[in-house]
Amino acid sequence: MNRSAASRREPALGPHLSDQLDVYGISRRRFIEFALGITATLGLPLRMSGQVLAALEETKARPTVIWLHFQECTGCTESLLRATHPTVETLLLDLISLDYSETLLAAAGHQAEQALHDSLDKNKGAFILVVEGSVPLRDGGIYCKIADKTPQQLLLEIAPYAAAAVAIGSCASWGGVQSAAPNPTGAVGLPEALRIAGITKSDGSALPVITLPGCPASPYNLLATVLYYLTLKKLPEVDAKGRPRFAYGHLIHDHCERRPHFDAGRFAEQFGDAGHRQGWCLYKLGCKGPETYANCPAIEFGDVGANTWPVGIGHPCFGCAEQGVGFHKALHEQAEVASVTPPSLFPEIITRHAGGVTAGAAAVVGAIAGGAVVYALGANEKLKQVEAQSTAVAKSEAEEPK
Repeated sequence: MNRSAASRREPALGPHLSDQLDVYGISRRRFIEFALGITATLGLPLRMSGQVLAALEETKARPTVIWLHFQECTGCTESLLRATHPTVETLLLDLISLDYSETLLAAAGHQAEQALHDSLDKNKGAFILVVEGSVPLRDGGIYCKIADKTPQQLLLEIAPYAAAAVAIGSCASWGGVQSAAPNPTGAVGLPEALRIAGITKSDGSALPVITLPGCPASPYNLLATVLYYLTLKKLPEVDAKGRPRFAYGHLIHDHCERRPHFDAGRFAEQFGDAGHRQGWCLYKLGCKGPETYANCPAIEFGDVGANTWPVGIGHPCFGCAEQGVGFHKALHEQAEVASVTPPSLFPEIITRHAGGVTAGAAAVVGAIAGGAVVYALGANEKLKQVEAQSTAVAKSEAEEPK
């Protein structure tokens, strides 16, 4: 932010985020809608939206975050920079205190390292450690160094003093593309690296680790995790792989808009054929949705609507969020289908992908945990069609001569 922009903003600042809404160009109504949406995303009852609002508005006790980069492409950070609700500046200036990040830190060299050590001394036991990228173990981890230290050395120095850790992206969660055969650097994810090194919290207890796989990880899964922590002062419920259930609790296959075509046996046989052009199921083209847990169909990517996620634009799911699938299975290899039983409520069959969605519709879709509401909306449309048909039949019978 330049000096003139900062000076224009300064008079409007107050103790709460709501005092700054006009400066950000956000109406109070939109702010409340966002709080309601994030409450639903987290799987919390709507009566807790007041607590979410309070957590969003309170700026005096922002949690400290130390963000480390290891073997990665910075795609997760780049994705976070493009988030729009909230924007990255809202996250960094109002929701958390990002004390260290090699990508976003203004300082460099010795000043950057001093900022890291100052934050460690001040926030021992109270900061959140975010790791982006895999940890190389082969040859002592020499394939990645920051300030002449390997990732293992940095984890030994920093991780024991964190309150919790977040592995953002598939690389940090389980090794990602670097761990694909032949894995020349011996890359592993953060949980495995901590286990092998025997790293625990300074008091000897286990360090809680949240994994947010994806390549890149959705920025809203990170934002929702942070807001959950701010609201309830604890980390969200996770599955056996450390993934938050609100984001990774359902198969992509079960929430895909092409699922009805799968159940009806309508498959694209090759790219560009009639079935592919009509939006039929991409299973035979190698879609990994039937074995990948993520909320991509519900929240999409890029905040531009128009089915902006791989399957929505006609490409099979790569399975990037699933360990042992993305970067390990061939693109054309067909997925293992966990279940072929159709759900009780279908999403609407979508065969057109032109245009976009309204801001309100995007907010609704982005506010659902795992996309369950998408099914309900599809069922609602079918009920409307049945009702319309029934009305037409009744009207026709009434007009018939007696």
